[in-house]
Amino acid sequence: DIWPTQAEVQATVAECVTTEQFREKYARVYDENETWNNVPVSRSELYPWDERSTYIQNPPFFDGMTEQPPGFGAIRSARMLCLLGDSVTTDHISPAGRIEPETPAGQYLISMGVKPADFNSYGSRRGNDRVMTRGTFANVRVKNRIAADGDKQPEGGWTRNFTKGNTIADAPVEYIYDAAMDYKRAGIPLVVVAGKDYGMGSSRDWAAKGTMLLGVRAVIAESFERIHRSNLVFMGVLPLEFKDGQTATGLGLRGDEIIDIDIPETVEPRMDVTVRATAPDGKVTTFDCMLRLDTPVEIEYCRNGGILQTVIRKKLNEAKQMA
Repeated sequence: DIWPTQAEVQATVAECVTTEQFREKYARVYDENETWNNVPVSRSELYPWDERSTYIQNPPFFDGMTEQPPGFGAIRSARMLCLLGDSVTTDHISPAGRIEPETPAGQYLISMGVKPADFNSYGSRRGNDRVMTRGTFANVRVKNRIAADGDKQPEGGWTRNFTKGNTIADAPVEYIYDAAMDYKRAGIPLVVVAGKDYGMGSSRDWAAKGTMLLGVRAVIAESFERIHRSNLVFMGVLPLEFKDGQTATGLGLRGDEIIDIDIPETVEPRMDVTVRATAPDGKVTTFDCMLRLDTPVEIEYCRNGGILQTVIRKKLNEAKQMA
């Protein structure tokens, strides 16, 4: 048997590996690598964001952040961005694969001077929110029922833009990102409605980040995958669950309804909230959902607009107390 025993290994390490070796090596750690030391850097405590970069950008998570938490309140006159079925995965929501030239993400890269051959993938550009937000719900296998034309169900990142029409019949079909930006400019909040196991698959952070950056305030589903529900909460997006076996199909939702969600200012874990869907003909469908904020900590995250804002406000308060 030529394999050494553990005692022999430890004896050799004790004899050959010394403290002085580490001290000697690390004493020159900042001087020995000439190539690394010649890389041009900015002498600043803040990262110098480059607007020309197509790989890393300063994400707008803190844009418009106020010193005081926004708190809770009713969501009024929202529009449905997506009406989805069962088993929507995080890859459906935030694909990691190829970027097609004709998509919003592809057109953005072309506008930045990137040739299609150099697009790389969504996964490789996950440091750039301008790519990833445009890629949200852009998976070529997404089936958004709002974009359907009768029995014809297109696949891909399509929806109907209800800033340009009020009904399924007259609202044009557009890329989800383009429609979401029109809603944002008009000050219209958005919701996503789905079936069972929404967000199943890998715990892809951009599936929640991109959803929030599109302007989605709430996701209403029959059930959620555990980690994705948590990630939505971390980004300040409210997860709501249908109750008593109700479904979007059973309620007759088509996607062109105006959605109102009664969120009170004081929220309790797993409380019921009322949702009203008003169809273009004036018909109102009212149903209750469970607000899937399961703990007081999750309530605090959403009261602040997300975990990032919660941490920043906590640090600011600590700094004030120390001043």
